[in-house]
Parts: sequence; C-alpha cells; structure tokens
Amino acid sequence: MLSFALRRLAAAVPVLFAISVLVFLIFFATPGVDPAARIAGRNADPATLAQVRHTFGLDRPLPMRYLLLMKHLLVTRDLESFVNRGSRVVPQITHAMPVTLSLVLGAAVIWLIAGVLMGTAAAALRGTLVDPLIMFVGVIGLSLPVYWLGEVVNLFTQNRLHDSVFAWVPPLGYVNLTDDPLQWALHLLFPWLTLAALYAGFYARVLRSEVVAALNEDYVRTARAKGVSERRILIRHALRCSLIPLVSLFGLDIGALIGGAALLTEVVFGLPGVGKLTYDALQNVDLPVIMGTVLYAAFFVVLANALVDVVYAKLDPRARHV
Repeated sequence: MLSFALRRLAAAVPVLFAISVLVFLIFFATPGVDPAARIAGRNADPATLAQVRHTFGLDRPLPMRYLLLMKHLLVTRDLESFVNRGSRVVPQITHAMPVTLSLVLGAAVIWLIAGVLMGTAAAALRGTLVDPLIMFVGVIGLSLPVYWLGEVVNLFTQNRLHDSVFAWVPPLGYVNLTDDPLQWALHLLFPWLTLAALYAGFYARVLRSEVVAALNEDYVRTARAKGVSERRILIRHALRCSLIPLVSLFGLDIGALIGGAALLTEVVFGLPGVGKLTYDALQNVDLPVIMGTVLYAAFFVVLANALVDVVYAKLDPRARHV
C-alpha cells in the first residue's frame, strides 16, 4: 500500500513540470506581452528597457529564463511580482491560502452533508412526490451560476434588507479565524452557502442513482430475506457502498476549488483568496504571480488525484495493480 501511494505521488512531479513549462511558454508567446515594459513603467526609454531586461534576465534565452524563474520561485523563494515591485510571490500565496481553505472546506462540509441527505432521502422515497421534488431543488441549485447567485445574495444581505432582516450580516471581506472566530464564520456564511448550492444538487443526484442501483443488488435481496429492516439495509448496505463514487468526485472538486476554481465566489464576496490573487495577476499579465498560483493550483489538483487513488486502493485492493 505504501509503495502504491509513493508511486502515485511521484507521478505528480512530471505533471507539475509540464504544466510550469506550458504556462511559461504561453506567457511569452502571447502577443504584446513585454514584462520589461511593465516593470519600467510607461514611456520608458530604450536604454531603461534594456537595463530592466538585463537585470531580470529577460534578455537571456527562454530555457535560462525558465530556470531562473523556477529557482527564485521554488529554491530561494524570493521571486517578486513584475507589477507590484518588492512584493514577493510566495508570501502572497501563503497569505491568501487560509482564505481559500476556509471558504472551500466550510462549503464542502455543507454540500457533502446536504447532498448525502438529499440523495438518500430521494432514493428511500422513490416513487413518491418527495423524490422528484428533491431532485428539482437539486437541479435549481446546480443550474444557478455562482456569480449571479452571489450577486443576488449580496443585493439582499448587503443592500435591500441589510437594515432589517440581515442587520447581523457583516460587510464583505474576510476576518482571520484566530482574530475572531464568530466574525470569521459570519463573513463566510453566505459564501459557504452560495458555493455549496452548486455542488449539493449534483452530489444528491449521483448518490440517488447509486443508492437505487444498490437497492436492487442481490446482497440487498438476501438481507431482506433474512429479515433485516429497510432502514438498516438503506444505511448499512446500500448507502455505504454507494458513497464510494463520491470519493472521486469529492477529492477532485476539493482539489480544483482549493487550487483556485472558487475564483468567482471570492471575487463576488470580496475574499482575498488564491482565486482572487490569480484573477488580479491575469488582469495585469503578471507572470511571476501567474506561475506561482498555477503551480499551487496544479499541486492541489494532482495531490487530490493521488489521494483519491490511494483511497480507492484502500477500499478496493484490485486498484493497486492498475
């Protein structure tokens, strides 16, 4: 088992290398992108531009530029932004990470609990009015764009009803957990619910299908023949086996969201997370920050894939030989 886990983690290294090379080449292949001009400022004369290119190694061949960039990012960790001079990339990412982790992990708890409850209830009550009603609610949540739902939530909680119903809702932004746990939770409550609404419905639909299929398996019929109660069959047999496909979904979703896929939620609710940092870097075409956030995102996605493989191997030993 340990050797299997190590093989999966070792496979992440070439993936991260390939992603870093691809991002680097795309950046310098983009028409009109001149980092020296951004560093030197507007109306810089040719002599200043040449000096900047030499100072930052931008006049060297592409392979050397790549090696210098990765050295400053991963080894010396002193890589600085092209746009905000003196602002180092690694501290920016480490400062934004707790915000993204707080948002994603809190939302994940909500959507996982809601998805499991909705999917199990729909499967248990299939054939009744409750089943299509739960699935209808799930489809609504899945169909609403996060940025639109977030703006609607802000419209009511920060504007229309802020002085009455939602007077307890704080302004947009973020408060550290260590500074004030209550304010931390209040600032993240509606971002959690908004992000969870997108995933809860999808998880409910997937789980319902798996539970319904499991209830028709031979081992369930055998359990019924032995006199096992329907409640015990649903929870101990059908639900337990049906949760395995959710492991893959949950791992990949968590990895992608921590890596920056929660960008829209962070932007709408004013959360200074990794997604917002990536968004700002893309707006300013800031290669060092883009490279740092992309590698950060790729690391978590690859790590999530590896952990999912390990969990699958734990649940099904046959997967270790794949």
